Amino acid sequence: MKNYSQDFSLENKVAFVCGGAGLIGREIAMALANFGAKVIVLDVNRTKAMSIVKEIRHAGGSAHFEFFDSTKLTTFEKKLAQWYKKYSGMDVWVNVTYPRTSDWGLAVEKLKLDSFKKNVDMHLVSYVWMSRCVGLAMKKNKIKGSIINFGSIYGVQASDFTVYEGTDLTMPMAYAAIKAGIVNSSRYLASYFGKDGIRFNTICPGGVKDNQPSAFVKKYEHKVPLKRMAVKEEIPMSVVFLASKASSYITGETLMVDGGWTVV
Repeated sequence: MKNYSQDFSLENKVAFVCGGAGLIGREIAMALANFGAKVIVLDVNRTKAMSIVKEIRHAGGSAHFEFFDSTKLTTFEKKLAQWYKKYSGMDVWVNVTYPRTSDWGLAVEKLKLDSFKKNVDMHLVSYVWMSRCVGLAMKKNKIKGSIINFGSIYGVQASDFTVYEGTDLTMPMAYAAIKAGIVNSSRYLASYFGKDGIRFNTICPGGVKDNQPSAFVKKYEHKVPLKRMAVKEEIPMSVVFLASKASSYITGETLMVDGGWTVV
């Protein structure tokens, strides 16, 4: 009988996690290392990233840190070549970084054009350009790799503004444009690089608990079918699945990890 559990193994795989020091990025880095991957944590926060690297190594895993600002991509292709050589491979690339301006979160009425354009450029353009460059690097090196982008429930359906009532929170207009763009750009690249065996998929999480106001949490949880928000540890296994042989015939897909939010 075939041992299907081996299909989830990431032994001898090199996995880059862009935004690996963030709330979800940290858990993704840990999970990938747990399944045997050599993990490269890319982030601008050296302190947090090194803490994650040390924790992975302490647990017997393999991890390294590279300082990287995803909004500055003029030398990105050169960096990819250097990293490929330094770490002897590039099998998995995860985009989970969340760049945004200091005025992020403004309501539609207060939004400025320059801010909107800058956020789309920082987030959407960087994701798509990185994905394109990584795809080309994998093709050049004949790697049938997996590129995993992070979208959102609000990249596939409209925001429900009722859950923000009674709080200072809202969902920025740029977020909808960014996440929807990531979803369909991943499909485009999946189609383009399919003949090379390179897979592109998008994970769309729902709300993840992170000290949000209780009024928001109550309204959010009332709407979602599972009646609760996600916890950060519930996101990484979807990445492991899409990074591994277990998903070898899956590309161009949008995986909802949302407790059923988008089904109602």
